[in-house]
Amino acid sequence: MAQQNHSAVTEFILLGFPGSPYLQISLFLIFLLMYIVTFLGNMAIIILVVTYRRLHTPMYFFLVNLSFLEICYTTTSAPKALAIFLGKSKTISLTGCLLQIYFGFSFGCTEYCLLSVMAYDRYLAICYPLRYSTIMNSSLSIQLAVGSWVSGFLVMALLLSLISQLSFCGPNIIDHFHCEKNSLIVLSCTDISIIQILDLALSVIVILGSCVITLLSYVYIISTVLKIPSRKGQQKALSTCSSHLAVVLLWYVSTILLFVKPSARHSLELTKTVNIINTIVTPLLNPFIYALRNKEMKEAMQNILRGSPVITSE
Repeated sequence: MAQQNHSAVTEFILLGFPGSPYLQISLFLIFLLMYIVTFLGNMAIIILVVTYRRLHTPMYFFLVNLSFLEICYTTTSAPKALAIFLGKSKTISLTGCLLQIYFGFSFGCTEYCLLSVMAYDRYLAICYPLRYSTIMNSSLSIQLAVGSWVSGFLVMALLLSLISQLSFCGPNIIDHFHCEKNSLIVLSCTDISIIQILDLALSVIVILGSCVITLLSYVYIISTVLKIPSRKGQQKALSTCSSHLAVVLLWYVSTILLFVKPSARHSLELTKTVNIINTIVTPLLNPFIYALRNKEMKEAMQNILRGSPVITSE
């Protein structure tokens, strides 16, 4: 009720990608296929890791968290986008929009934290192999995973509390296929400078903070690998983190433009374009990157495909 007292607009229209009915159907089929593959691919990784005892290590525990996170992240936007492409339910309430923004960006922040944790895990495994199992025990693994989730949701809570206080007097058209914070705040008829400053500050903290941890981890990893005398030993060490490095590069390239921008008003088209890669393509590719580049994952999948008994946890 309090929201209605200071906001004339309580419902928004999502434009999606304007075009012919043929284009809308084509986009619907493409997004639907990608969403299904993303869901099934990440679920396959979760099931494989849970049921195959050899994969019960901290690295794959974090991978399960990442796969579940990708499913959640994509689900926040894909179903609504699919409805828009069909010409149905193009409207969304202010509350629904705020919730979509909160969960979408919370999952995004969580992924930054989780990827940096996975980089730290690879750093310990390669730089301190004899002490790795002692340092990265199950207790620390759970604490790091829980810390990543909690941090991601807390970071966005402060920003959302300010966005929820904005007044919207019209227009109510969001040029996007889902509610995105920059697309929403530019429609406000009140001052958004504080929100933009806070948004930029939090983006710098989350993105650069996780980037520094990841970068430092790989600097030490590469330094350690170069000291290994044999070429085969170097390749074996690098193979344990090649999948994670590929995912990190893909994630940072696709999201750096979404979070760190000087002005929301001049970047909506860029945001809309890059968001397709960020919310659909990246979660789609992650399972394939780990399945195709990770030796243990490929062996586990081959055993299942050959009909070998699945080794379950005790």
